[in-house]
Amino acid sequence: MEKKISTYLFSCIIFFVALVLLSSPVTSQEVEDESEFDYNKYGERGPDRWGELKPEWSACSNGKMQSPIDLLNERVEVVSYLGRLKRSYKPSNATLKNRGHDMMLSFKSEAGSIEINGTEYELKQMHWHSPSEHTLDGFRFDLELHMVHESQDGRAAVVGIMYKIGRPDSFLLSLRDQLEKITGTSEKETPVGVIDPREVKIGSRKYYRYLGSLTTPPCTENVVWTIVRKVRTVTKEQVRLLRVAVHDDSNTNARPRQPINMRTVQLYRPNEKENY
Repeated sequence: MEKKISTYLFSCIIFFVALVLLSSPVTSQEVEDESEFDYNKYGERGPDRWGELKPEWSACSNGKMQSPIDLLNERVEVVSYLGRLKRSYKPSNATLKNRGHDMMLSFKSEAGSIEINGTEYELKQMHWHSPSEHTLDGFRFDLELHMVHESQDGRAAVVGIMYKIGRPDSFLLSLRDQLEKITGTSEKETPVGVIDPREVKIGSRKYYRYLGSLTTPPCTENVVWTIVRKVRTVTKEQVRLLRVAVHDDSNTNARPRQPINMRTVQLYRPNEKENY
């Protein structure tokens, strides 16, 4: 019994020390002009070459904590001490922007925040990747939403939600008219009015947690990732609309999986004794 407690405490200490030491200030700003790179596996600007395109993108090739990764059950440590994800979102004016390889919903005013290990991260934007970038036991899903947050000292935290084909997603339904408007024109962005991030459904208290990077250049590391365990549903038409609204010739904007490199991946599962 004492050995189990010691192992548990050691695991807690190691993970929180990693958060403190490795989560040095980073910027949550991804490259806005995505015409500078693409997702062509064999192209000169494809994922395998991102780190060679600009000196400031070197982490894409040389980084040791890159994202996305495979969330393999055999390597995941199940824990209960991380606590529920604390979300405090609120309605905010937003703009839907075509960044060249994805659609981004950018918030123009305070849209609330999440709290991780005592640090508050403000929601800045959200965007979609198809198919999913992260995988579960090697399985890639149809869509992945990234909600990008930033702390006051510049540290980044991303909440990821994966989707499979099924019933329509209510949040994407609310953006259908704006997505269709961009699809039929050469417009780069369109105002969407007030958006409530609380309408993005999670549906599970369980989540994966690990330290990684942005999944597009400059591939900045020390990003705190939270991947919701529950896989939600979206229709084929909703995925298609996200892709055709982007003015490119690609049928994907998912970065290949990156090496885990001995990183700790944890799965938060509430203790049975917790009072929900």
